[in-house]
Amino acid sequence: MIDVYVEVIREGVKLPYYANPYDAGMDVCAAEDVIIEPGQTVIIPTGLKFAIPEGYEIQVRPRSGISLKTPLRLANSPGTIDAGYRNELGIIMNNSSIVSNTENNDVYLSLDSKGNQQGTYIIRKGERVAQLVLAKVPRMNLKLVDSVKDIGTDRGGGFGSTGI
Repeated sequence: MIDVYVEVIREGVKLPYYANPYDAGMDVCAAEDVIIEPGQTVIIPTGLKFAIPEGYEIQVRPRSGISLKTPLRLANSPGTIDAGYRNELGIIMNNSSIVSNTENNDVYLSLDSKGNQQGTYIIRKGERVAQLVLAKVPRMNLKLVDSVKDIGTDRGGGFGSTGI
């Protein structure tokens, strides 16, 4: 186990937690209600600040259930929290819906909505919005060469060359 220090900066915030003993990621929750309109990208506050040991990062990854059941996507997945970052963790989420369901009323879809419905979503305080994975980050030492052609094995091809 690696010690990662966390500071709670908002009242009533849940600490991230592993849902099961051998899970790779800790679930992290929203610190307040957030409404996400179709096409909008927002930052969902977590109410948490971290001190991560040097040589590590925390990766912010999507929760599979949200990705399957809603059009909500983490905009920079996986996101990286660097060891030197000390501000509040925010989860950058995009609503990829192309139609709205709230033109004449304030009916919001929720994370409990099924069927990947298009429209405006509400994330409620305390709901699990992403996962946090601690990862070791080795440092790179770049070495300038005239050509990389004869270093290692070249599998050949470019983007998409192995098919879909």
